[in-house]
Amino acid sequence: MMMAMGSNCGSVYTSKACNALLKELQQIWTEIGESEADKDRMLVELEQECLDIYRRKVDEAANAKALLHQSIAAREAEVAMLMATLGEINVTFPVLADKKAKSLKGQLASVSPLVEELTRKKDERMKQFADIKSQIDKITSEISGYGHIVSSVSALNLEEHDLSLRKLMEYQSNLRTLQKEKSERLQKVLDCVNEVHTLSTVLGLDFAKTVNDVHPSLHASSAEHVTNISDSTLEGLDQAILKLKTQRKFRFQKLKDVAGSLFDLWNLMDTPKEDRSYFARITSVLGFSESEIVQPGALSMEIIDQVSAEVERLTKLKATRLKELVLMKRAELEYVCSKIHIQADPSTDADKTNALVDSGLVDPSELLANIEAQISKAKEEALARKELLDKISRWLYACDEEKWLEDYNKDDNRYSAGRGAHINLKRAERARITVNKIPAMVDNLISKTLMWEDEKKMLFLYDGVRLVSILEDYKQARRRKEEEKKQARDQKKLHDMLLAEKESIYGSKPSPRRSSSFRNVNGHRGYGNGNGSVTPSPRRNSSGGINSELLTPRSYSGHQNGYFKETRRLSTAPLNFVAIPKEDTISFSSVCGSEPESPPQR
Repeated sequence: MMMAMGSNCGSVYTSKACNALLKELQQIWTEIGESEADKDRMLVELEQECLDIYRRKVDEAANAKALLHQSIAAREAEVAMLMATLGEINVTFPVLADKKAKSLKGQLASVSPLVEELTRKKDERMKQFADIKSQIDKITSEISGYGHIVSSVSALNLEEHDLSLRKLMEYQSNLRTLQKEKSERLQKVLDCVNEVHTLSTVLGLDFAKTVNDVHPSLHASSAEHVTNISDSTLEGLDQAILKLKTQRKFRFQKLKDVAGSLFDLWNLMDTPKEDRSYFARITSVLGFSESEIVQPGALSMEIIDQVSAEVERLTKLKATRLKELVLMKRAELEYVCSKIHIQADPSTDADKTNALVDSGLVDPSELLANIEAQISKAKEEALARKELLDKISRWLYACDEEKWLEDYNKDDNRYSAGRGAHINLKRAERARITVNKIPAMVDNLISKTLMWEDEKKMLFLYDGVRLVSILEDYKQARRRKEEEKKQARDQKKLHDMLLAEKESIYGSKPSPRRSSSFRNVNGHRGYGNGNGSVTPSPRRNSSGGINSELLTPRSYSGHQNGYFKETRRLSTAPLNFVAIPKEDTISFSSVCGSEPESPPQR
């Protein structure tokens, strides 16, 4: 309103001034004496000049207005373009929303800051794009294998029309994808390099030379060298690994073959452990699979050559020691057979093997393998015979206890108070319990042996004699021994009765000193006639010529040489006898009248 009042005041003042000047001009014209026509003409010219001035000013103002419209339109177009480029089309600016309420210069003044702000945002956005694009190009060049980075300025200028956040996110996503691929490729390259290093170390090869042949950057230690991750590098590493693995497989197989020969020679020649320990580290790798071998130099040619040299050396010694080894294995076979009481194969005894080796008719290796097979077979048979052999051992132990008890009962001083007498008494009690079990042991052993023979479809031989035959002979000998003992007791009763009759007639009684001499040297009680003479008790010889000896396996090995092809004695223990009952061992001097009869042991 104040501006309107100022404008009106100015217009009134201008009109008054013009009127005053017009009056002054007319007065001057009157004084000059101008005619009315000239005055009218000059007034018309004056009005025309005023109109021209107004027209010019209007034109200038119109041009200025047009320029302002053009500037505003250009700025608005620039704003629209920037907003479209930045992807902010849907954003509404307050300046553009109320532009009708402002003058043209006001509109122009309000649009300019917006243009500057959008321009600044565009520059920042372009910088972000340029940074991301440069990283993308760098990674792309690394993946492609090119050493230089392709300039991205021209490509970026072509994309200035789209600097939106969506496009920026696409670039960022592409960059992350490339970064992930680069990381995966770099990890794969490092894994391949590590595998090459491991394989080269195991094979004893130069790692640096191997990877340099693929790409020099794989072994560069300086910071300016970037590890190449291109497809060609990965392919080269894969080929190098394949080549190293093929070589590792070849060398591992070669080492296995050579080591196998070495083990065979060791086993063949019974090489001591201290001589094998030198190659323990080398041969220990054979316990692993091919892929598990990581020891440095484990499959180097130097190692293989060392093993090959040892094989060659032992091969030369093989011929000279093979005969000795055959004899050693034969001795081992005889030892194994002796432990389980079977007869070794006579075709490979020492004399025959020496003759065969010296004649050259038989390969010593084949002969040695044959003996080793016999040893294995003997060990298998030992497992099959173990149960019966254990029972035989217990039976023989009982027989030994029986013999000890018999010797103990012959000792007149067994009840003395000497040192160790109580220990012997306890042992004698245990021995009597054990001896009483012998018949049951024998019967059980016969039953078990027959079951074994039925199951195996073969006879159970003990040192060349059928065990059942030995046991049956033992039972018969034991039965005869019992009968002899019974006859001896009956004879003693008769003799005691005769002595009692003589005493009643003659009134004499034998002295203790004289009566104690009635025991003969073989442990049987002598029978006198009153004057000191000894009457031997009748004895019935066994059918085998062993008299009253019980036929245990030890008896067979000592006397029945016809059953064996070897003359080796299995045991040096004395022959076994049935224990004499305790009452029979009482000295003759302590007997008054007849002794009670002891029941025979069954």
